[in-house]
Amino acid sequence: MSAQKISALLFGSVLISIGINFFLMPFMVLDGGLIGIALIINYLSGAKVGVVMFMCSIPIFVLAWFYYREIFYTSLYGLLVSSIFIDLLAPLHYHFLYYIELTSFSSSVIGGFIVGTGIGIMLRNGISTGGTDLLAQYFSKLVSLNVGVLIFIVDGLIICLGGLLLSAETFLLSILTITAGGVATSFCTLK
Repeated sequence: MSAQKISALLFGSVLISIGINFFLMPFMVLDGGLIGIALIINYLSGAKVGVVMFMCSIPIFVLAWFYYREIFYTSLYGLLVSSIFIDLLAPLHYHFLYYIELTSFSSSVIGGFIVGTGIGIMLRNGISTGGTDLLAQYFSKLVSLNVGVLIFIVDGLIICLGGLLLSAETFLLSILTITAGGVATSFCTLK
């Protein structure tokens, strides 16, 4: 892996972790994909987000190993490093909240934008965090739907599930988060 890819992997993972721990988790806001699933499980049980992301990704990576091996390794690195940073920075979010006071609305938008920027930087350098994005890339080869449409559908289903399990406010704030994240990822991946 080149120095540029390693830098993108580390910087993107730190941004994803900051967005999740300092902006989304304090207000119980969700993101899409496996991050959203991991956040739902965290909010309901207290399980570590990075560990849950990794565990939920195992079936997807088994599928990728057999059918989509060309991006298996970069996705595995992206998942491992981002999961580690998410769990490492998690205890610091209380210190962040002590010094910075945000509304749930602004925190959702800023958090989504930061997470989306981290993902976009990684994608621009050929790295993925795997998860539902990897699954959508695989299924887009089997069905005639754009990968972006598949990701949007999966993200929407996860946000709806979170809204049902948590609250209507979580649902609305999470829509803002995935919208801001999508915009940021789009900017980062423009050619």
